[in-house]
Amino acid sequence: MRILVAFLSLLGTVTAADVNTFSIVAYDPATGECGVTVASKYFSVGAVVPWAEAGTGCVATQANVNVGYGPRGLELLRQGLTAKQVVDKLLADDTFQGKDGRQLAVIDNKGNVAAYTGPNAPNWAGDRQGKTWSAQGNILVGPQVPEAMGKAFEAAQGHLAEKLYAALKAGDDAGGDSRGKQSAAMLVVGKGRGRNINNDRPIYINVDDSPAPIPELRRLLDINLGMLYQQWMGEFRTAGKRKEARDAAAELTRYVKTAGSQVTLGVMDYELGEKAAALEDFRKALAMDPAVRRQFEPPAAGTAPAAPAAGATQGGRGQRMRAILEDKEFLKQLFPEK
Repeated sequence: MRILVAFLSLLGTVTAADVNTFSIVAYDPATGECGVTVASKYFSVGAVVPWAEAGTGCVATQANVNVGYGPRGLELLRQGLTAKQVVDKLLADDTFQGKDGRQLAVIDNKGNVAAYTGPNAPNWAGDRQGKTWSAQGNILVGPQVPEAMGKAFEAAQGHLAEKLYAALKAGDDAGGDSRGKQSAAMLVVGKGRGRNINNDRPIYINVDDSPAPIPELRRLLDINLGMLYQQWMGEFRTAGKRKEARDAAAELTRYVKTAGSQVTLGVMDYELGEKAAALEDFRKALAMDPAVRRQFEPPAAGTAPAAPAAGATQGGRGQRMRAILEDKEFLKQLFPEK
């Protein structure tokens, strides 16, 4: 009987109000991307809280969660309602019990932000807003969590996903979910910004069950961003946008830390006339993998060129290396003993 009572007591703690979390929704006016990232002591929080559609907006629905706020919120945004109108409409139409315990945040396709934290959302519960973001949470250690998230978001640089992650980590560092850690997720959308063809989701990562969900989210995000910057680099190159391709290659080296990615960046810097930068790039590559040196040695007659270093990108880079191989003064600076 004692075991049964204990079991029933445990079940009693797992209620609708247990979909609690800290999250941030945000918009990037430069790219038109919109995103949500979230963490919680809750299994697979990414299956419940974040909702987003490219060119439409983003929704985070949590606390005494009505999951229907996600798809319905996006539908209302497609109809042209503003973020504030969507929040008001969702609450007005909600006929399920526990509405005063809901928490949600919405961003529309113009970057307008709106949020709601019900008076009965599990304490501590609240939200904070900036010009292009809203941070919110419940069952938190206190208001310092969304406040830290907002400051970190505004201070961070780079892709929207980097800013979202900085905010999530800051919230966690400030105390996060008072019950502990279990899952985290990130969803970022933007027209045509995803990998491969006809994909509007550049970032879609779920850490469903982990003792360290935020570090695991970071690991997966690095892989995801590396693949994106490699794709964008190739697209810019094909379009003849050499400066944009070079900048994407520089970002790639942050996530794909290989000699090959450094050589690719060096080739692009050289092509843009930035020989000092190219020398630095190639020296970093050589320090990572001395075998890179073979790529700067002309092949013997009748032999194939040296294979690119591990992690190198393809797409005609060998042909572009020819100018470097013919630049004797540059090679003397790279290999002064020659």
